[in-house]
Amino acid sequence: MFLRSCAVAVVGLALVGCAGAGAGAGVPGEPASRGSTALPDGVTVEIVQLRADVALRQAQVHVINGGDIDLQIGEVAVDDPRFTAPATRVLDGRTSTLPAGGEVDIRVQLPEAACSATMAAAAQPTVELAFLADGVEGTARVAAADPLGFLAPLHERECRAAALAEAATLAFTGFTPAPPGQPATLQLTVTPTGRGEATVVAVQTTNLLDFGPATVDGAFPLDLPVVPGDTEPTVVDIPLLPSRCDPHAVQEDKRGTIFDVRLSLDGEPGEIELFVGDALRGDILTWVSSWCGFAGAG
Repeated sequence: MFLRSCAVAVVGLALVGCAGAGAGAGVPGEPASRGSTALPDGVTVEIVQLRADVALRQAQVHVINGGDIDLQIGEVAVDDPRFTAPATRVLDGRTSTLPAGGEVDIRVQLPEAACSATMAAAAQPTVELAFLADGVEGTARVAAADPLGFLAPLHERECRAAALAEAATLAFTGFTPAPPGQPATLQLTVTPTGRGEATVVAVQTTNLLDFGPATVDGAFPLDLPVVPGDTEPTVVDIPLLPSRCDPHAVQEDKRGTIFDVRLSLDGEPGEIELFVGDALRGDILTWVSSWCGFAGAG
């Protein structure tokens, strides 16, 4: 493999190298230079998270080749102080071809959030790219934009979920379908740890599902307190109805079964995301297609 990585620390959007273009070309099969080389002019990089990436906790390094030299990109690592380790390729060992004038999305797996210290919302993600361009191997140091602004909110939600886990665990644990015109039932189980205090305030609607007449300000109200010393699980039956019945909404669903849950921790309001899981997702989407009267979705 011609591509390896190195630690990086840069700021800004443009790709930044430590040496001039073409520096450090090395022996085939070895990294071009431990000191890095610059990518060709016109190449920029950003990190984005699309709807399909959310449940899998993945993101994509989006590289745009605005220059006139074809690239091959090998190892990729995203460094961000809000995570405990670099985010690396989901498909390890793969090489991506990026022609002049083209774009490529390289999927990476996000590591666990780092919540031991306060992280600035403006923390800068950086990317390292090992590449081959015009016969020259190199490793570039890269500053990555976050044009969708997903990293700071994701870090905040996940650290809030980690704090909530000290007081309770939340999970969707069951689903009972219903005939057309009637609400199904989604079960939410709140299991206190006995160690902490919190309030589970409400479960919000999604782009696909709501709670019918039980919907209040876009959510199903709970106001369920969790107190120290309590370890008895509470199971809440949540009524569920499709909020839309166009087939493509089910066929192309990415976030319809990921619910935002409103919380209060230490008197501070906030939200976490709670996915129903793959098995319940399949059951819910199948029910929606049946309830709405079309087949082949989900």
